[in-house]
Amino acid sequence: MSADPTQVLAFETDCHLFDGCAFPAPGLHSFMFEPLWGDADSNLYFNKTMLLALLGSIIVVGFFWMAFRKPKVVPGKLQMVAEAGYDFVRRGIVYETIGKREGEKYVPLVVSLFFFVWMMNLWSIIPIAQFPVTSIISYPAVLAGIVYVTWVSLTFKRHGFVGAFKNFTGFDKSLGPVAYLAAFIELFSNLLVRPFTHAVRLFANMFAGHTLLLLFTIASWYMLNGIGIAYSGVSFIMVIVMTAFELFIQAVQAYVFVLLTCTFIQGALAEHH
Repeated sequence: MSADPTQVLAFETDCHLFDGCAFPAPGLHSFMFEPLWGDADSNLYFNKTMLLALLGSIIVVGFFWMAFRKPKVVPGKLQMVAEAGYDFVRRGIVYETIGKREGEKYVPLVVSLFFFVWMMNLWSIIPIAQFPVTSIISYPAVLAGIVYVTWVSLTFKRHGFVGAFKNFTGFDKSLGPVAYLAAFIELFSNLLVRPFTHAVRLFANMFAGHTLLLLFTIASWYMLNGIGIAYSGVSFIMVIVMTAFELFIQAVQAYVFVLLTCTFIQGALAEHH
């Protein structure tokens, strides 16, 4: 193994089974990259994940701009695909969760989040990139933070201070002394645990999926030697299976992220009883 843990490659290409070298298992070093620009020690740098996030943003914005810059009554192929994606999020997620009347104004936010998260996930199986940006916790954390600020500010705007407190805590005097304990638990759960799990759910799934893909990919190359070739073939089949499965999970995680976003917004708009 290289002495530099921030290398882009997750394993050495000259290491094989029966060559006297240990299996180069993936680890945290597989999620670390040298700066493409700047100095990591100064915390002012630009690395591969930042580049992928930037390119992903450009791709999403560029796709919808190209699709809708000259909309037609009879849409072309690109406009048709964009409309199908937009309508899926609008009708299948926003309208179903928040409702058409209240939800319409939040469609742009939810659509943007869905396709951005999906694109960040898709980098995992795109050649050369081969890394899900959302497997770095800072990216899901920022996205969850945007949702959190939107949700909390909307709750205060809709219900006022007292109403927002009731919304967050579910405070009910009829419960007696237990009401205060229940309110504290609900407040802790809603304002601290909920945004944390919102970010971690996306991060953990992408982190685990990428680790498994790395594990089978490295194993396929590592065992490509002598009798290990038979095991290498099995491992390579698992790479294909895991890639197909990961493609499904990437879309599901984008869906779950925005579904929870809509659930939070719906809760902020709902009247407390």
